[in-house]
Amino acid sequence: MKKQNSRFLHDPKAQEHIPSLKLVDGSRVAVMGGGPAGSMFAYFLLTLAQRVDLELEVDIFEPRNFALTGPPGCNMCAGIISESLVQNLAVEGINLPPTVIQRGMDSYVVHTPTGFTRLETPQLERRIGVVFRGAGPLGIQDNEWKSFDGFLLDQAVLKGARLIGKRVDEVIRSADGRMLVKTRGGSPESYDLLAVAAGVNTNVFKLFQPLNTAFEQPETVRTFVCEYYLGRDVIERSLGEHTIHFFLLNIPGMDFAAIVPKGDYVTIALLGEKMDNETCDMFLNTPQVKTCMPPGWTPEGFACHCSPRINQTGAAHPYADRMVFIGDAAVSRLYKDGIGAAYRAAKYAAAAAVFHGIGEKDFQRYFWGSYHNMEYDNMMGKIVFAFSGLFKPRRFASDALIRMMVNEQPKPASQRRMSSFIWNMCTGSAPYREILFGAFHPAFWSRFLWYLGSSLVRSGR
Repeated sequence: MKKQNSRFLHDPKAQEHIPSLKLVDGSRVAVMGGGPAGSMFAYFLLTLAQRVDLELEVDIFEPRNFALTGPPGCNMCAGIISESLVQNLAVEGINLPPTVIQRGMDSYVVHTPTGFTRLETPQLERRIGVVFRGAGPLGIQDNEWKSFDGFLLDQAVLKGARLIGKRVDEVIRSADGRMLVKTRGGSPESYDLLAVAAGVNTNVFKLFQPLNTAFEQPETVRTFVCEYYLGRDVIERSLGEHTIHFFLLNIPGMDFAAIVPKGDYVTIALLGEKMDNETCDMFLNTPQVKTCMPPGWTPEGFACHCSPRINQTGAAHPYADRMVFIGDAAVSRLYKDGIGAAYRAAKYAAAAAVFHGIGEKDFQRYFWGSYHNMEYDNMMGKIVFAFSGLFKPRRFASDALIRMMVNEQPKPASQRRMSSFIWNMCTGSAPYREILFGAFHPAFWSRFLWYLGSSLVRSGR
């Protein structure tokens, strides 16, 4: 019977006879996950519902306490957000206070096997900010920064959502098609809509296998994130309080790495196809890292560390009748701007639910139809990182890259073509397709080929 129902739900001709599913006054919505995607979905859903005089009950299921330090309150990421996201949130009525975001990260130092150079922000709106996803690293005391995820969750609660600090351990579709959500030790609660905003570092996806939907979870890769206490004065002297260090080094399996200052701490994040202990140790012991870090620093002296998974591909069919998957559970930006991707997913999904419906067709047309473009952009991103990877094993190419960026710095922003390419790749401030198309400009290649030839001559001396 379940298989017949599943075929019926995915048969376009059969679906023509299903009444449109809509949210009405008193409809109940469950949100699994109180991270950025879940919190923003609840916030946008209630905001849009108020505009059309629709009264909804929204419950957010989030077992973590983001006010806790270390792994119990952390969402495991480097915590870099773009200036454009900060501005978009402000337009939505979510103003990040100075205690949540460290603004004005206005430069990158790019390190390659042959040297390094500092890049200043090419445009004001492409600055970046940094945040703690939880209350800070394990053992932190008197932290001046508050949890970014906790702040967003508070905004959803202030908007009218109810926070349930429990983990969902069962999801069932009832005979009338509604979603039954059950927590450990509790009774099933009926909801008209279930939004799944759980991350890829949980086992939550197994809960949906018995539902016979077409959903397939995203493919992921493992990363490495480590927090070190250095002190603000030491960070300012050795790294620069408002500077992020970006590494394009010839280490197998690693696409890039970054060192991100956050108050008295720095976050080291490594991303790539192969993040095992050997790769991490190789990076942490490179001359480039040891030159950045202060005297006496050792790789073993971390406050806390983790090896989270991040999306490499998007999910297949992240929607069904009365169900929608958002954030990392659906698709995220490749390596960059995951919080910005969560913002867009939350807004698209909430608008689809309020203005169009909560059926499978509604989400396919009004949510995924807008959001799946990120998959195409991620394909462009893979080409961008493959292109940047060509510099690393070839010293003459790495030398050409650095010298071109150094000589571009005195020029107007519109003429810093290699600098803009690397800046946007580092920050995620521009779509990957825009970054890639910029690299096809004749002026980009004419200058780069000149530097490549010059570097070849220099290397032959």
